[in-house]
Amino acid sequence: MITIKTRAEIEKMRRSGRIVAETLSLIEAAIKPGITTASLDALAMEECRKKQAIPVFKNYPHPRRGKPFPGAVCVSVNEEVVHGIPGERILREGDIVSVDFGVIVDGYAGDAAITVPVGEVDPILIKLIETTEQSLLKGIEQAQAGNRLGYVSSAIQNFAENNGFSVVRDYVGHGIGTAMHEDPPIPNYGKKNSGPVLKAGMTLAIEPLINQGSYQVYTKKDEWTVVTKDGLPSAHFEHSIVVWDHGPEILTKR
Repeated sequence: MITIKTRAEIEKMRRSGRIVAETLSLIEAAIKPGITTASLDALAMEECRKKQAIPVFKNYPHPRRGKPFPGAVCVSVNEEVVHGIPGERILREGDIVSVDFGVIVDGYAGDAAITVPVGEVDPILIKLIETTEQSLLKGIEQAQAGNRLGYVSSAIQNFAENNGFSVVRDYVGHGIGTAMHEDPPIPNYGKKNSGPVLKAGMTLAIEPLINQGSYQVYTKKDEWTVVTKDGLPSAHFEHSIVVWDHGPEILTKR
């Protein structure tokens, strides 16, 4: 069931969104050759401690009864698409790294993701990163009260594919509120006139996952890390938003 949030609830989500945005900005500034992915996780945990926020990914239940997710952030490098586990991996010049982070504050969640180049990277990877971020913004533009959700999905897919990239099918965005994942699921592909009609007060986490090569992916033996089948890089951007009658508001804007 899709819930409509009150103005009081949305104000709480603004606070969560600000903490997510501020933390991702700190993480982005820390990303450089030689740093470990575990150190990015430690930075996120420290920010949660300072701001009395619950890191919602930490110990998040596995959807198929596997081990809970061990980190506060998902850190996915190069061909890793999403749900990368932070650890002792060292980031190197030329890598790209996606960081997905969410918190709950006062009972309400915020969720966002960024992809960052590590030092100097191949121009095609800069194009991949920029296209993914722009596809997110194109989707958000369509999150208008009265539009069907398919307008969001179609805008993301068309922009990404028109720039020569592919859209992951197996993982999608989601509603957000008192839980990190609520209805509706938000595919990053599809037809305009599909899905539920958007209404003021709906809160959504829109998150395109865009691959340089094929859209096909699989999960590694750690049961969490999703990678591209062809080994080519992937990028990920996400914002939590609220739909208003006058247009969408980004709750995790940096």
